[in-house]
Amino acid sequence: MKAGEDAPPRPGLRAAALFAGIGGIELGLHRAGHTTQLFCEVDPTAAAVLRDRFPSSDLVSDVREVTSVPRDTEIVTAGFPCQDLSQAGTTRGIKGARSGLVGEVFRLLKHRRVPWLLIENVPFMLRLARGEAMAVVIAALDALEYRWAYRIVDSRAFGLPHRRRRVYLVASAEEDPRQVLYADDFGPAVEPGKDAWREAACGFYWTEGTRGLGWAHDAVPTLKGGSAVGIPSAPAIILPYGDPGSRIGMPDLRDAERLQGFDAGWTEAAESVGRPSLRWRLVGNAVTVDVAAWIGRRLRDPGEYDAKGDTPLARAQPWPTAAYNVGDGPKVALGVTEWPVRDRRTPLVDFLEHPLRPLSARATRGFYSRFSSSRLAKPEGFLEALQAHLKAMEQGA
Repeated sequence: MKAGEDAPPRPGLRAAALFAGIGGIELGLHRAGHTTQLFCEVDPTAAAVLRDRFPSSDLVSDVREVTSVPRDTEIVTAGFPCQDLSQAGTTRGIKGARSGLVGEVFRLLKHRRVPWLLIENVPFMLRLARGEAMAVVIAALDALEYRWAYRIVDSRAFGLPHRRRRVYLVASAEEDPRQVLYADDFGPAVEPGKDAWREAACGFYWTEGTRGLGWAHDAVPTLKGGSAVGIPSAPAIILPYGDPGSRIGMPDLRDAERLQGFDAGWTEAAESVGRPSLRWRLVGNAVTVDVAAWIGRRLRDPGEYDAKGDTPLARAQPWPTAAYNVGDGPKVALGVTEWPVRDRRTPLVDFLEHPLRPLSARATRGFYSRFSSSRLAKPEGFLEALQAHLKAMEQGA
């Protein structure tokens, strides 16, 4: 290599995917030039998708029955179950039966030390029970002598009209994970006020309205997994135009798949073993592909991070949005925001390729009752739009 030339990207890594879901992390890594040789997923509908989409990779079910990852594994990925950590879930914490399975990750790393680890979960893990979940994860990594860095990342940074904030943690036995996770930063996003909703399509959760709304300007709020029995929990969208009765509805599943970075129809194979409605849960529980692809690119082409000004991490305080343990850490990464990049985003109204399914009169009526009587801030004109939609739906019934 001549002086002044950039180093070529490193070879792709061989991955073992634990709690793989429908392969969001792994699809992103594949797009960045990595490969996956082992998938582990206990949900039969998710496993059907993995068999369909990654037919050349091995697939096992229960992570507790995995004795070791393949000998040549270079990265372990784990979007471990978030149900016990999520505000929308049980909030049992890291000791819950599902989220507590993250211990299996460290059991396998103790058995075979691999160079890299990538973990994803919900931001609520930083606050639930004073951040006990993150404390457990960090303690395990410290005991295994892994350097670690984590960061909350918003999927909107990658051009998707989907406000989805998730914690991504990269750990390494040999290198500096900050060069992967912190090398890019665009800066904080400017959020428009709720009263700007007439300018763009906006998403909200019609299942809420008493203590929260899940409002997202020119985006949908975080897609959720829904119930364990397959009852979808899709958000509603209000369009900036259209006749009453057609302006407010729920997105098509194929658009929901695309909002997570998958191709439309990615989860079709799940219908071979379960009800079609279960596909909503798979999409809601998935990892955004584009975020994983960005991490995958940085794994092959690490950047630089200037830690000047970072401060020691005081664990008497809540966990920050970004922190690391490298050098004389642990420290708070003060210069790191939730937006590593800012790709040009297609407006939500243009992103949607399929018509909305109108929000039913019953659903609209229930949401309107809860929201109108709550103390939540009301976007100007929004209640009137709900009333017009309700009237149109009742007349068309």
